[in-house]
Order: sequence, then C-alpha cells, then structure tokens
Amino acid sequence: MEDDAPVIYGLEFQARALTPQTAETDAVRFLVGTQSLKYDNQIHIIDFDDENNIINKNVLLHQVGEIWHMSTSPTDKGVLATCYNKTSDSKVLTCAAIWRMPKELESGSHESPDDSSSNPQTLELLCHLDNTTYGNMSCVLWEPMGNGTKIASLTDNYILLWDLQESSSKAVLLSSTTLKGKGQLKFTSGCWSPHHNCTQLATANDTAIRGWDTRTTCQVYCIENAHGQLVRDLDFNPNKQYYLASCGDDCKVKFWDTRNVHEPVKTLEEHSHWVWSVRYNHSHDQLVLTASSDSRVILSNMVSISSEPFGHLVDDDDLSDHEDNHNEDKKEPLQDSIIATYEEHEDSVYAVEWSSADPWLFASLSYDGRLVINRVPRALKYSILL
Repeated sequence: MEDDAPVIYGLEFQARALTPQTAETDAVRFLVGTQSLKYDNQIHIIDFDDENNIINKNVLLHQVGEIWHMSTSPTDKGVLATCYNKTSDSKVLTCAAIWRMPKELESGSHESPDDSSSNPQTLELLCHLDNTTYGNMSCVLWEPMGNGTKIASLTDNYILLWDLQESSSKAVLLSSTTLKGKGQLKFTSGCWSPHHNCTQLATANDTAIRGWDTRTTCQVYCIENAHGQLVRDLDFNPNKQYYLASCGDDCKVKFWDTRNVHEPVKTLEEHSHWVWSVRYNHSHDQLVLTASSDSRVILSNMVSISSEPFGHLVDDDDLSDHEDNHNEDKKEPLQDSIIATYEEHEDSVYAVEWSSADPWLFASLSYDGRLVINRVPRALKYSILL
C-alpha cells in the first residue's frame, strides 16, 4: 500500500460534525457526530493507527438529538461539547451541552471497524448551557490556551462567555454580548484567537467578520462584506498574530490582517462551490486545508503569508565565506501553491480538521457519513522539515 494512500471510514448515518480530541497529543483521534432523525444519534471515536494504516473505533450514544457542532476540551481528554437539535412544542431548538465520555474510552479503543456497535455506551451529561433567553446555539468554542474552564458559545445573535465550574458540571454565565444592526442578524461561526492572552474572538454573520474583546465585550474590528455571500468558517493563524482565514458561499478563501481590514492579504479561488471549512496547520502555518460542497478538500501552501516566508532561517555561520556571493545568499520568498486536491468524497465536505497529535495527518467528513484520513505528501513534509 502506498504510504500516502487515504484511509476511509463509513458511518451509517449522515454527519457534519468533526473535531480532533484536542487534549490528546500522543494518539491520532477524531470524534464524529451523526445527524439522524429516525434513530439515536452517535459519536464515533476514531483512532487511527498510523503504523498499520487502520482505523479503530468506539461508538457513544448521543440520544438528545442530531449533532450540528462538536468541540473538545483543550485540557481534559474526556470532556466535549455538542450543539444539537431538539424538538420542543413542535419547534426545533438548537441546544448545547457539556459531556463526559466513559473513562475507559478517553484514551482510545481497540475495536476494529467490523466489530459490532450493538452495545454503544452513553455519554454522561455534565451540564447544559442554558439558552432559554438567547435563542439557538450555533457553536461552542473553548479558550485555546486556558485550563479548560472558559468557553464561549454563539447563539443566533449573542456571544455568551461561560465559566465551567465543579469539573465542568456547572456552567456560570460570565457575560453576554448582543450583535446589533439591521435585519435578521445571525452568527454562523466563530473562532477564539490563541494570541493576545486569548482575549479576542472573531465571529461571522452574514457577509461580515467581527472581532471582539472578551474582557470588555466590545467590538474591536469589523470587516464588512468580507465575502460576497455568507461567511461559513474562520480560523486564526496559530503562529502569526493578527492573521485570520475565512471562507464562504462565494467559493473563496480569504486571508486577512485584522489591523488592516479594507483588503484581504490573499484570496484563493480554487473551489467551485461553497467553502464550508478552513483550517491552519498548528505547527506549520503555511499549510492550509479547505473543504467544500464541490466534494473536494484542497491543501494549499500559503508560504508567503506564513510565519516562515523565506523557509527556515540560515545561520550566518552556515553561509559560504565568499563575500562576493552575498547577493545570492539573500533568500527570495517562496511561492504560494496548491499542493494537492483530494477527491475521495462523493458528497458535500462539511468539515476538515488537522490531527492534534500528528501535524502531517488530517481528516475530512462529508454529509454522507464518509470520513477520510489523509496525509500531507511526503515530499512536501521533507521539504518543510529539512
């Protein structure tokens, strides 16, 4: 088998929620949440055995409803948040809750995909995020560098900051911020910045991107008409302050410097339909993944706007002693390029995520329940490392 060959796992239900197990930095583990209207929904814990190129899995029941968004604690392997639909008085509400998985599953499983999942285990409910006065929940965002007790949730038009107390069994609302403006304002997604001591959030609503200071709950910047149509997803560059990626229904991926919001720093137009997800690699921020309802995942090398635009820095001692060659030693910025297009999906790809444990592995999920695990091409990996 080729080393770079994808590994495919099929769920029996439709799915759109995918997250890495953020606190797990040794094993490659992803969680997938299903969307079934007829049957109990599930969370599949997917362990990828890189050495043998196989997937092991466990299944947890999520009986409260179909999962629209999922995220995991940055510090506790067993804790996760879901946003899910439930029906109340013939209305559909999207709620959010914090859960704990069974202790023995926190560090992975050793079942094979063929093993029966006829006895799935259930999640332990730790607490609900009360949204009775705030409307539908769209996502739960964990403070990236914190101790796992601070989270933000986005509802239709509120940003809610919570403090998780008593081992996440209690959520205390710290502040709420309202999105003001004309028309039906609704948050579609958000991202917590890992910079500035985690005091900034970015949110998307309609075609706009807004930055917020979590200490004052005030808006700090606004990119009006960031995209020609709805903004679907955001991600901060983990290694370079102020840099933010966005994608949307105009088929574009844009890169912004939030200090100058009038023009994007760079725009990608490689997808032919809505772009649902954009993700920076945590270790090598020139690597950017995008997923779209054109059924494709694209890996781009955005080196010119990365934290290492000239490749690895060379020590003066390593340079040749020939002074007359000093002009040749000046490095030119490397060129941006599309590295690979992955076409293993046959349906809209709603999510793509890098592994928390291996910077060269990523997973993508399409609506038909197909999860694909892929690797960064080996040649590129070595060109970055060497």
